[in-house]
Amino acid sequence: MTPTRGPRLDGELPPPQAAFVEAFADHLQLERRLSQHTVEAYRRDLRQLALFLDRLGSSLSEATYPMLRRFLAQQHTLGYARASIARRVGAVHTFYRWAVAEGRIAEDPSVLLGRPKVVNRLPAVLRTGEAAALAEAPMPPDENLRPPRERAIQLRDRAVLELLYGSGLRVGEVASLTLDRIDLQRCRVRVHGKGDKEREVPMSDFATDALGEYLREARPLMAPPGSAQLFFNRKKNPFSSRDMRSMVGRYGGTLLPGRRVTPHTLRHSFATHLLEGGADIRAVQELLGHASVATTQRYTHVSRSRLFEAYERSHPRA
Repeated sequence: MTPTRGPRLDGELPPPQAAFVEAFADHLQLERRLSQHTVEAYRRDLRQLALFLDRLGSSLSEATYPMLRRFLAQQHTLGYARASIARRVGAVHTFYRWAVAEGRIAEDPSVLLGRPKVVNRLPAVLRTGEAAALAEAPMPPDENLRPPRERAIQLRDRAVLELLYGSGLRVGEVASLTLDRIDLQRCRVRVHGKGDKEREVPMSDFATDALGEYLREARPLMAPPGSAQLFFNRKKNPFSSRDMRSMVGRYGGTLLPGRRVTPHTLRHSFATHLLEGGADIRAVQELLGHASVATTQRYTHVSRSRLFEAYERSHPRA
C-alpha cells in the first residue's frame, strides 16, 4: 500500500530518504575520503533512484531487485549513455553494500544488478605541436594592445592551459588551487587530488612564466580583496571547472575545428607525450595521481597506436 505523504515540491525527497542519502554522502566524504566531485556524483545518482522509488510508493530501504531494474530501464529510455548508467549501477552497489554493513537494511537488493558493458575507448590525444599551439592560443601577437581587463583574462587562460597540459592536472585540481599551493621559485604546484590525496607536481618553464605573469599583472585586477583562490572569472568569482571546460572548448574549437577538445584531452596528451619521450610509467603514474598503474597503462596503448600510424605514414613499404 502506498504510504500517506504530505504535499511536497516536485523533485523533493521525503525527509527520511533525504537523510539516508546524506548519511551515505557523509560516509563517502569523511570515512572513505573521496573527492567532493565524486561525492556529488554519488549523491545525484542516489537522489535520482530515491525519487524514482518514491513515485512507486517505495523507498531506498524497501527497494527490490525488480524495482532497481525498472529504474535502469527508465534511464535507458530517457537516453542516458551506457557509461552514465554503468556509473549509476556502481553508485547503487556501493550504497547498498554500505547500508547492509551499517545495519540499516537486512539484504542488498542490488546483488544481481549487472552493469551495461561500456566500450573502453582510447583517450583522445593532441600532437605536441597542437598542444603547444593550444596552450599559447590566448596570447595573440597584438596582446599588449588589448584593454587591461581583456589582457588579464588572456593571461589567466594561458596560465590555466599551461597547467592542464604542462603538469597534467585534472580540471578540478586547477579550479581548487590557492596561492599557497604555487611555488614559482621551485617550479612546483601542490594539488589536492582524488581520494583527498595531495601530491606535488613539477611545473614547466612555460607554466611557471605564465603563472608569474598572471600573478603580477592579471590576478590583482580579478581577485576580490583577501581571497586566497588562484583563478577568477570576469565577475570576480572563483574560476570553476565548468568555466575552464568552456574556455578550453572555445580555444580548441577555434584552433582545431571539428575536434572535441576538453581539459582531459590536455591531461591525456601530457601523459602520452611523457611516455613517448621515454618517461617511466611509474613516474607518470605518480605525476597523474593515479592510485593504480593499470589506469596509467591506457596511455601506453595510445603511444603504441601512434607508433603504428607513424610507421604507416613514413615507411616506404608500409
